[in-house]
Amino acid sequence: MANLSPALADSISDSAPDALGVSQSISGQRWRWRRSNIGSANPQDDLLAPDDLIDQLLLARGCAPGALSSYKNPTLRSFMPDPSLFADMDRAAARICDAVQADQRIVIYGDYDVDGATSAALLIRLLRDLGVVAGHYIPDRLLEGYGPSADALVAIANTGADLIITVDCGAQAFDALAAAKETDVDVIVVDHHKCSAELPAAYALVNPNRLDEGEEAALHGHLAAVGVAFLLAAAIVRDLRARGFFATRGEPDLMGLLDLVALGTVADVAALHGLNRAFVTQGLRIMARRGSAGLVALADVARLKRAPLAHDLGFALGPRINAGGRVGQADLGVRLLTTDDPDEAQRIAQELDRFNEDRRAIEADVLEQAMQMAEGTHNAAVAVVASTGWHPGVIGIVAGRLKERLRKPAIVIAIGEDGIGKGSGRSISGVDLGAAIIAARDSGLLVGGGGHAMAAGLTVAPGGVPALMDWLDQRLSSAVAQASTSCALMIDTVVAPRGINGGFADAIDAGGPYGNGWPAPRTATGPVRLIKADIVGNGHVRLIVAGDDGGRFKAVAFRAADTELGQALLHGRAGRRLWLAGKVKRDDWTGNDAAEMHVDDAAWAD
Repeated sequence: MANLSPALADSISDSAPDALGVSQSISGQRWRWRRSNIGSANPQDDLLAPDDLIDQLLLARGCAPGALSSYKNPTLRSFMPDPSLFADMDRAAARICDAVQADQRIVIYGDYDVDGATSAALLIRLLRDLGVVAGHYIPDRLLEGYGPSADALVAIANTGADLIITVDCGAQAFDALAAAKETDVDVIVVDHHKCSAELPAAYALVNPNRLDEGEEAALHGHLAAVGVAFLLAAAIVRDLRARGFFATRGEPDLMGLLDLVALGTVADVAALHGLNRAFVTQGLRIMARRGSAGLVALADVARLKRAPLAHDLGFALGPRINAGGRVGQADLGVRLLTTDDPDEAQRIAQELDRFNEDRRAIEADVLEQAMQMAEGTHNAAVAVVASTGWHPGVIGIVAGRLKERLRKPAIVIAIGEDGIGKGSGRSISGVDLGAAIIAARDSGLLVGGGGHAMAAGLTVAPGGVPALMDWLDQRLSSAVAQASTSCALMIDTVVAPRGINGGFADAIDAGGPYGNGWPAPRTATGPVRLIKADIVGNGHVRLIVAGDDGGRFKAVAFRAADTELGQALLHGRAGRRLWLAGKVKRDDWTGNDAAEMHVDDAAWAD
């Protein structure tokens, strides 16, 4: 983290000029130059030149000038810490090594989302290479809920397990781990969610977000659980090497596991700076080799005809694995990511694809209802909506949609027949929702809850939603107001309409991978005139635009049909010119050198 300057990607300068003079766009946002803090007195006179485009993009995202080289080509050598820095890491690795050498029975207890599935698959594949066939247990989202339960851990212990490793869960599982301890089974927790000052009774708890973590290790609190699992894997191999375990056998290929790390990191919306940037960069290279039967099958059902990009992990591959835990069979993701049989992988991938279609239909129904309810929360700092009949498997996605639409934290709660509510929340930059949920739990407002800054889960007792709403409003109103005040649509560069082409899209991609904490560059272009605008798919607004310079390209504003922006694009006065702002992507359907823009906003140019 020493390579990041204090001015991170989402910060803005109040003294910086509005980009292209847009003080209020069609959607009501001010446009600002993201790179306004790196020295140009007038950013409009300092447009990015082709030879310094990547440098400027990196600097604008908080990269220190001296770190440009390592951020352009992020390697594990540049960013990988010594695993021993982390509390309990060596103790956890030693216990697992003992189990490997003693041929003990190991069970991996994972979460039902992508981070949990990839974390579990990584350890299962590692242990397989070490000669141990580890079992796995993925709880049912509807019947068991998040995290290890006492019943499940005791049942696993009673089947003869000697060691249980929980991944992407367990940091707050006090009762469950206490029950497991009574059975004499050892439990190692590998997690990244926020911890309390008191820790549960685990044999070892590896989590960079422990409150007692050392300063250097705590800088890696942005890792997804799969990243923490990779560090544990490195510690295991190092310990076994010291024991002479590899004197007669080859060492596991740790680099070959980075495809899993990349997928889990992006899908869990972990910040893509520092070590995560190296994980994703190198993992995408491994994925491009198509060596994993499961990921090859998943890419095929997602109709990816090229090597996956970071965006594809979050929007094409990740949702399909998630669908198993949301509306299907919870362990399908782990089974897919650990099989070496192409035929089995294809069957599981097709099943996950069908579940994903089911998830989309369920999500659309819940989203429509939730949006109607959220309209009544416009004065609240956090949009909290709750109802019976909502499928718990989609509430996290719906919360994310509400957050995007309302530009403030959102929590969606599905209330069961017993009156107990299961909720999922998503936050905005600058508002730590996970800490608030833990505090609400500790204050007695919740039966359970936890998470991290950008996402959280909770369980609320019957009738407890109104009190939770009031408490969150009081606790987070100041943070939300401050985050909203500093919010603006950040613009990286401006190009003429003729410049929206495949070459420019490739140049932008070279500064990736992009994701949370390392946002994809946003390009402004125009003025353009609308040639065609219509609605396609699930409320997407499709456009064909032309500039005065003869440039012509396609654009799409996703899920915008019923928004102010979408209505303006669909029904704006003929001939009126616009500035468009969004992400430029290669047009995979048209091919050649064509590109399209994924529109985030627009502003009238005349």
